Amino acid sequence: MHFMHMCISVNDTLLGMADLRENLAKSLRARRGKKTQAAFAKRIGLHQSSVNRIETGRQNVTIDTLQALCDRLRCRAGDLLDNSEEK
Repeated sequence: MHFMHMCISVNDTLLGMADLRENLAKSLRARRGKKTQAAFAKRIGLHQSSVNRIETGRQNVTIDTLQALCDRLRCRAGDLLDNSEEK
């Protein structure tokens, strides 16, 4: 019984992480607006390919990268990770 509970918790956590990546991807695309990925990436010190992977949900971000995104976009991490008002 305990093992089953642990598996569900781990799976829920992994699902939650996927949701966070998807939320970040949607928020970043929306907030970047008409700026190119290359121009945006340069301003936050990333490669364009990294911005592309983040925006497509294929890359996890470090806390430092999340902070750089927040600084550039003038928002809080929660604003990027929780898009519940968009749903």
